[in-house]
Amino acid sequence: MVPDPAPQDDSATAEAPPPTSEKADRRPMAGLRVLDVGTFLAGPHAASIFAEFGADVLKVEHPVAGDPFRRYGSPTAEQDRTLAFLSEARNRRSVTLDLRQARGVELFLKLVAESDVLIENFRPGRMEEWGLGWDALREANPALVFVRVSGYGQTGPYRKQSAFSHIAHAYGGLSHLAGFPGESPVVPGSVPLGDYISSLYAAIGALLALRHREATGEGQVIDVAIFESVFRTLDEMAGVYGLFGTVRERQGAGSFVAVPHGHFRTRDDHWVAIACTTDRMFERLAEAMGRPELAAPDRYGIQANRLADREVVDQMVIEWVESHTRDEVMELCLEAQVPCGGVNSIADIFDDPHFQARDMLVPVEVEGVGEVIVPGVVPRLSETPGRIDQLGPRFGDSTEEILRDVLGLGDDELADLRDQQII
Repeated sequence: MVPDPAPQDDSATAEAPPPTSEKADRRPMAGLRVLDVGTFLAGPHAASIFAEFGADVLKVEHPVAGDPFRRYGSPTAEQDRTLAFLSEARNRRSVTLDLRQARGVELFLKLVAESDVLIENFRPGRMEEWGLGWDALREANPALVFVRVSGYGQTGPYRKQSAFSHIAHAYGGLSHLAGFPGESPVVPGSVPLGDYISSLYAAIGALLALRHREATGEGQVIDVAIFESVFRTLDEMAGVYGLFGTVRERQGAGSFVAVPHGHFRTRDDHWVAIACTTDRMFERLAEAMGRPELAAPDRYGIQANRLADREVVDQMVIEWVESHTRDEVMELCLEAQVPCGGVNSIADIFDDPHFQARDMLVPVEVEGVGEVIVPGVVPRLSETPGRIDQLGPRFGDSTEEILRDVLGLGDDELADLRDQQII
C-alpha cells in the first residue's frame, strides 16, 4: 500500500508545523487498496475518486494492448496516453496481467486477497468465464467489496447486451428529453454523462459496503447499471406518468415548471442562462429589467400566469437580454439576486476567476507530454482533502514493483511470467 508522507519533526523548534502536516496529508482512503480491472470510464472513474483521496489504486491491464481508453480522445506525444486517459486514469499504478491464462488468474486472486475493493465493467459473465466470479473472489478474500458496472446490470433479459453511455442515455429516458420540441432528440452533451453518474453511484456503493464491512467483516457485490443511473436522475417523471399518463417531451432549454427558464443571446453574441423558479425570483428579474409592473399578481407575478403565457414572457426576456452585453446582463442580474450564469465554453472557463479561485483547473507536469490541465478534485474536504498526485500512468509502469512488493515474486518468476506473456 502507498504510505502517507512521514510527519514533520518539529520537536526542535517552536514554530507552527507547515501546511503539509500529517493531519492535512492523511487522506480518508489511505490504507485501502483498489483493483481497477475495468476499461474506459464507467466504473474506473469511481477508482479515480478513491485514488484522489488516498487509496492505492492498481490498474490491471492486459499485457499486449492495455486499456483501449489509452488511445481514446485527443492524442499526446505519447501514443498510449491520450488527454482523456491522462485525466481520468489519475493517481494509479499500472500492472499488466493476462486474466485469460490460468497463471494470470492465480496471481490476480492473490492480488484480490491483498485488496479491499475490486472494480470491473465487463459485460456480465466475462469475469465468470475467466474463473473470477463472486464465489472465487470471495474465497480469496471474504471481506472484498466487488463493484460491477455494466450497461444493463447483472440480471434481467438485456444483461449481456452492450451499452455505452450514449445507449444508456437513450434507453434510460434522458435522450428523449434533449433537444427542441418537435425536433430530433440530441445527445445530452458531448460527454458520457451516464458513465460519470454510474461511477458516482459505484463509489457510493463501495463506501456503503465498506461501512458494512467495518461492522461485520463481510464483503459484498455492488451491481450498478448505467441505464439505471441515468433513469434515477429523471426527477418526477415516473410518478407523473404513473398517475396521469403524461409523457414529458423535449423543451429545449425551457422547463415545464418555470418561466422564464432558458438560454438567451446577448448583444455581444454570448449566451446567458436565466432560471426563475419562484415568483420572488421573477419579481427580482422584472426589477432588473426596469419593468417591475410585470410582477404584479394580475400580470406575471404568479407562476401559473407565466406558464400560460410562456412565449410572451420569454420574448420579453429575449428582447431585454439582447439589448445588453453579457457582462451587463450578469451585473444587473447578480445585483438583483436573479439566478443567472454565462453559458461557458471551455475558453470562457479558462478565463473565469471563480474557476481559478476554486482550483478547478489543475496544471500537472507529465513526463514526455508536458503540462496538462485537468479538472480539480471533487468534493472538497476541509480536513482531509483529496489531491492529484499524477496523471494516467505509462503502460505497465509498476508491474514488477507491485508483483514484488505485494505478492513477493522474485526475478526468476517475473522473467518466466514475461516469457509466457502473462505480464
